[in-house]
Amino acid sequence: MTEFLASDAKPEGHKIEDILRAIRKDILYRCGKIVDDTRPEAEQVVANNMQILNLLTEAIHLAEDSTQVLTKAFGPSGDSPRIGSD
Repeated sequence: MTEFLASDAKPEGHKIEDILRAIRKDILYRCGKIVDDTRPEAEQVVANNMQILNLLTEAIHLAEDSTQVLTKAFGPSGDSPRIGSD
């Protein structure tokens, strides 16, 4: 059974893209707290976070694409079973 993601056994779970958006939002919030810190450590953390944010955005787009494929092939989320098994 999944811990966070929606599945037949856990219909109240989340979509991957929704979890990734929540993580992206948290990272943006944390970046806002250190963006004016000019120490090298803070600059490196901001730079790393910017790369992570780009990767998260790419991952969100991939997850949305998967959702669209599944919806087109098997109907809206919540229709059981869509693909695979628990």
